[in-house]
Amino acid sequence: MATRDLEKAKEAYETRDVEASIAAHDKKMAEGHSEDHKKSGEHIKSIIFGGMDGIITTFAVVSGATGGGLGIDVILILGFSNIIADALSMGVGDALSTKAENEFILKEREREAWELENHPAGEKAEMYDIFEEKGISKEDSRLIIDTMAKYPEFFVDAMMHYELEVEVPGEDDNPWVDGGITFLSFVVFGVVPLLGYLIFYSVPGLGSQELFVIACCLTAITLFVLGAIKTKVTAQKWWLGGLEIFVLGSLTACCAYLIGWGVESAILSGEGGVPTR
Repeated sequence: MATRDLEKAKEAYETRDVEASIAAHDKKMAEGHSEDHKKSGEHIKSIIFGGMDGIITTFAVVSGATGGGLGIDVILILGFSNIIADALSMGVGDALSTKAENEFILKEREREAWELENHPAGEKAEMYDIFEEKGISKEDSRLIIDTMAKYPEFFVDAMMHYELEVEVPGEDDNPWVDGGITFLSFVVFGVVPLLGYLIFYSVPGLGSQELFVIACCLTAITLFVLGAIKTKVTAQKWWLGGLEIFVLGSLTACCAYLIGWGVESAILSGEGGVPTR
């Protein structure tokens, strides 16, 4: 059972309010709160990871196509093709990489458990050295390790953390859930740069350049919001996180636009150009 209000504890740390920190730690929380918080934090990471990649990648495609003088129909085709292909790649890649990592960690845990069962003195000796390297006295390190070794499951997890520097995945961890969240986040945020083209496509007087300006505005706002959301799992100020992603996304778009413009100027224009709307 958790014995603190984690959100209040974070707020107290940000303002360096000692009394508020004490109150947050003394507050009894409902059982299972910390596990839910951990899962929500992991999901936020997947949302940010997929969302940032989705919106920046799609906007880079739109910027490059606009810079290259391509028509609106071509921009939409390239944009949606990129979203579906990259979202699938990101989602499946995220799931498979996490699955492989979890399998490796669990295999290593089995090995550590076997070594502890068959040669406990050697495993404890390794932990003695690790704790002493961290500045703990020889006597205290032995007291701590000998006590931990009385609880094999806990001791093996501690060895995984201190010796191999990995965290053992929970029994209910499902890499395909994270992969699905990454996929959906990529699609949802990746569509944003194309919304202007979809909504205002048939409006008279609006060509590709005007629609690109609308796409820039929508993307800039979303990048800032996504950056602000990112601060939920970082120590940054919300406005600084938003500004950071906004600047990085803008630089990416500028590079893509200039590359598209350069290709169009150097190659396509020599062949009569590509017709635009």
